[in-house]
Amino acid sequence: MYKIIIVVLIVTVISIVAFSALENVSNSIVSSDVSSITSNKDAISITITGEVTRPGTYVCDIGATLAAVLKKASGATSNADPLAYNTDYVCEDGMSFYIAPIYDNGDTCAVTPISKQNINTADKATLMEIPGFGDAIATSLLSYRTSTALFNRLEEIKNVPGIGEATFTKARDHMTIKETA
Repeated sequence: MYKIIIVVLIVTVISIVAFSALENVSNSIVSSDVSSITSNKDAISITITGEVTRPGTYVCDIGATLAAVLKKASGATSNADPLAYNTDYVCEDGMSFYIAPIYDNGDTCAVTPISKQNINTADKATLMEIPGFGDAIATSLLSYRTSTALFNRLEEIKNVPGIGEATFTKARDHMTIKETA
């Protein structure tokens, strides 16, 4: 009886030591892989969310376009609004892209198109139809648009004074950046 208990204890101790050694080795492998990716000066990291097949963060070559990132994410879904993103946009390290939907899928019984406004061409009254946009934000956006440049991606509206992450989240499904696909 004591022999069985001693054998079980020895096997348990050996298993614990083996698993902890294996964990340390795997952690060091992961650490070296991550550091080699982040120190690679020929690659950039891009995050893509929204109406894509596989949302996530992807490592791409420098100079990659949004089309290349979409390809890595297995493409846009059939509900992706082609007026809300520009596949020719050249990505920079650390950028994130939100691919907006065409239809509101919140109600499973009905598929209704989302009312959208082009943030590059809309006037003040039209901009105020976007959720989260009041008089002050619409005025600020118009001022920013005329003094800086047109918007090439939805996330750029966060550069407008008064528009932060919360306002962007409310408005992002209701904006486009192009008139035609």
